[in-house]
Amino acid sequence: MTPFRREIVAGEADIDELGHVNNAVWVQWIQDVAVAHWRSVAPPDHVERYIWVVTRHEIDYRGNVRAGEMVTAETWVAEAPRGARFDRLMRFIGDDGRVRVEARTTWALIERASGRLMRVPAAVAAPFLD
Repeated sequence: MTPFRREIVAGEADIDELGHVNNAVWVQWIQDVAVAHWRSVAPPDHVERYIWVVTRHEIDYRGNVRAGEMVTAETWVAEAPRGARFDRLMRFIGDDGRVRVEARTTWALIERASGRLMRVPAAVAAPFLD
């Protein structure tokens, strides 16, 4: 599948006392990009019926980003879900082409009406795997 892409410019509020994007901001960006990807490929009835929650983040920090710098976030799903869960891969690339952050996050599907974890239906997974 072609990765979903989103450009992000680091703002002053994203910067920590070391002068670069704070680790907690990277986690927020990971979630924001993943949700944007979901909303871009899922039919409206799936967005209404289901919600994804993170069960695990594994993040490798490879470089810094300062205020005003842009990164391109890329995310994709490489493998079919396993039960209620699937792994999403993500990377943030600087203007110089270098990867600044790479992540593997595990997401689980919850049915909104019941609030319960559920096996990912093939129709929900399909748009991510095409």
